[in-house]
Amino acid sequence: MQCRIILTLFILASINGIAQVQKPSVIPEPVSLEQKEGQFLLKHTTAIEIPSGDDGSVAAVARYLAGFLSRSTGFHLSTTHTSADGSIKFVLNASRDEAIGDEGYELQVSSGGVTISANKPAGLFYAVQTFVQLLPKEIESKKVNENIQWIAPAVVIKDYPRFGWRGLMFDVSRHFFTKEEVKAFIDDMARYKFNLLHLHLTDDQGWRIEIKSLPKLTSVGAWNVKKTGTFNYFSDPLPDEPRDYGGFYTQDDIREIVQYAKEHFVNILPEVDVPGHSLAAIASYPELSCTPGADKYTVNSGEKFMVWPPKGHFYGLVDNTLCPANPKVYEFLDKVFTEVAALFPFEYIHMGGDETARNFWEKSPQIKALMQREKLKNLDEVQSYFVKKVEQIVESKGKKLIGWDEILQGGLAPNAAVMSWRGVDGGIAAAKLQHEVVMSPTTFAYLDFMQGDAAIEPPVYATLRLSKAYQFDPVPEGVDAKYIKGGQANLWTEQVYNTRHLQYMLWPRAFAIAESVWSPKEKKNWENFVPRVEQQFRRFDVAEKKYAPAMYDPVIKATKGPNGLPVAELSTEISGLDIFYSFDNSFPDKFYPKYTEPVEVPKDAVTMRIITYRNGEPVGRMISIAVAELKKRAGIK
Repeated sequence: MQCRIILTLFILASINGIAQVQKPSVIPEPVSLEQKEGQFLLKHTTAIEIPSGDDGSVAAVARYLAGFLSRSTGFHLSTTHTSADGSIKFVLNASRDEAIGDEGYELQVSSGGVTISANKPAGLFYAVQTFVQLLPKEIESKKVNENIQWIAPAVVIKDYPRFGWRGLMFDVSRHFFTKEEVKAFIDDMARYKFNLLHLHLTDDQGWRIEIKSLPKLTSVGAWNVKKTGTFNYFSDPLPDEPRDYGGFYTQDDIREIVQYAKEHFVNILPEVDVPGHSLAAIASYPELSCTPGADKYTVNSGEKFMVWPPKGHFYGLVDNTLCPANPKVYEFLDKVFTEVAALFPFEYIHMGGDETARNFWEKSPQIKALMQREKLKNLDEVQSYFVKKVEQIVESKGKKLIGWDEILQGGLAPNAAVMSWRGVDGGIAAAKLQHEVVMSPTTFAYLDFMQGDAAIEPPVYATLRLSKAYQFDPVPEGVDAKYIKGGQANLWTEQVYNTRHLQYMLWPRAFAIAESVWSPKEKKNWENFVPRVEQQFRRFDVAEKKYAPAMYDPVIKATKGPNGLPVAELSTEISGLDIFYSFDNSFPDKFYPKYTEPVEVPKDAVTMRIITYRNGEPVGRMISIAVAELKKRAGIK
């Protein structure tokens, strides 16, 4: 009898031990991952082994790992040059493995220890990100948890990126984010193997970088009136409202951010957006405009200053453009790019070049004189003239120029790279001209768009669901891949006021972009991706990071039925969900009607409410959508 009890306890203990070993769930998906028998137990006695003769670069990655692990485990792992069982061993390959390149790695986890090998320290760093995702979700906690066994499954992983440019754009101009918040952004993006932070530093709502030779850019241009509500619909600021909302980065701040990014193997691409989106600069230095009355302009606070007709070209209510015919503009830009180039080691500077409202150019005597003097046939060629002048300035600082795809209009500057945002056509055109391209299309990579139905999401003018973002492929068919440097996602912040909403907008769609620019194209699989996203959600819960649960919400469409009433057509982005609904103003649960086919809206109904369940438990948010909205979607007046 006693033997049976002991045997039973042994079996239960074994089952419990096995249950603690997680199935590997990594984002972005590695090139190859093979799970083995066994597990690795991280202990307080675990050491991190670095090669003798290290120049300090491997030790820096080891310190990063030790610091990260100590937050939740309480372990203070030592570094050593001596091989020992149970250690985490870092190896720089003596003979270069061409297959993995500069950022790839091999990760071997077994009961005897962990071995991480790479050609360069960047590869070791990315292996660390993968290794951390193999540990229990509690590793993400900022508090020590003494009740967890820190077990990782035994695996052999070989991994390397598909593209060298894996970017996220962070707009710090529409709303200012502090130096520490930018660092936190770098922390998060590096965890998922992004390596390029595109900082949108200037726009109509604020100039965010100190230019010592032009002090008004920050004393005036960095500040506007604080407003709360919906951007572009704010009331006009009153003369007595304080202009104290905003901020800027000193040059010392920039150096600190650049160094922090370097420690996380992230390059920073600075953007100074010209000639459009320049109201903050013009408010600071009105002589940069060719439009009378510019001396009365102020930094925009979110009130409407441009018009976007349903059809036709947009136009400005004020002239937010630098004047291409004004020699002072090029003197100004020479000063700006001299200081920017000295602060950012990355080889490119972004000049913007997008959304230039030209209605003031059309009636400007200076622009007309420029066109006659330079034999420019139209305003596209005027902007091309400006872009080419900017390229000369940027190249004189030892940098390369990159801009949004509008810089193609009127003729592309000789050496410029193109960032394609209005779909992929601009990138295709630039690649055919044998120019370098970064793909960043609204269709897949604009993370400021709504993530689900407009009935529940913070209002923006378009929707980008997770499944659509996951379809992103930076190399369109028929394009020579050698001209495609990579891809990135963009987070514009007109409607993003704080870091919690910033996280909500980034995740999980940034997971999809990360996988699109790192993982092999043939490895991408939506049904495999979704459960890995859910594992990251659990990790984010522990880390107390925000994310959007929109993938659980239904897709809501409406058509006109035979009786002239709207017919609701519901579907789900992920499989395995049940949809329940009501029209009687109450809140549905799993005991309400289950959606199985398109349903006609009752004649007198005012509101439809919808919720999704999985395995009998609610997973989606309760969505209330007005019947009037369903009629609008169905085209019923």
